[in-house]
Amino acid sequence: MTCEFSIKTFDELTAVDLYHILKARSQVFVVEQNCAYQDMDEVDFDCLHLVAHKNETLIGYCRIIPPEFNKLKSNLSVADPAVKTNHTSMPAIGRVLVLSEHRGDGLARQMMNQAIAHCRKKYGKKRPIILSAQAYLLSFYESLGFVPEGEHYLEDNIEHVKMVLYVAKKNKVKKESTDTATTTTKILGFLLFIMAALFILGLLYLMI
Repeated sequence: MTCEFSIKTFDELTAVDLYHILKARSQVFVVEQNCAYQDMDEVDFDCLHLVAHKNETLIGYCRIIPPEFNKLKSNLSVADPAVKTNHTSMPAIGRVLVLSEHRGDGLARQMMNQAIAHCRKKYGKKRPIILSAQAYLLSFYESLGFVPEGEHYLEDNIEHVKMVLYVAKKNKVKKESTDTATTTTKILGFLLFIMAALFILGLLYLMI
C-alpha cells in the first residue's frame, strides 16, 4: 500500500489532526474491541505521534513514548540473558492501529518499520524498543524481531504480553567462512607448487 507518513509532537498537532487521531483510537480500541477504558491519558502530551495518511485521510496510527516518559520496563535477562545493554530505559511504541478497511495490505508492517527506524535514529541504534502487545498479534511482532518477555497479563480485560526489540547481533559466520576459504586457497596453492616442482624434476631426469 502506498501512503504517506508523518511524525509530530503533541504541540505540532493541529486540532483537526488530534480529532482524527482520537476518533481512530476510539473506533478501534473502544468500539471495535468492545472495551470501555480511558484512552486519553497524560502520556499523549510527551509522545511522538506517527500517522499514516492516504489521500490526506488517516488510515493508521501509533505513538512513540520517549525513554524518559516510558513506564513500561524490561527485565532483560528474561528475554535473552546474552543481551547486555547500558540502557535501563527505552522508548515504547503503543496505540498501534490500522482502520479496518485498510487491513491486510501490509500497512501495519510499514508503519511499525517507520516507528522503529525513527526510534533508532532519535534514541540510538543500540537502545532496545519495548511495547505491550495484544496476545493475538504476538506472531506479527515476532516477525518484526520483537521478543516476548514474561507471562501474559490482562490489560483492560484484554490479554497482553510485553515484547522487546533488541539490536541484531553481527554475524561472524561470514568472517569465519572467509578465513577458512583463505586457508584452503593457501593449501591448494602449496600443493600445486609441489606438483609443478616434481614435474620439472621429472623432465630434467628424462633429459639427462
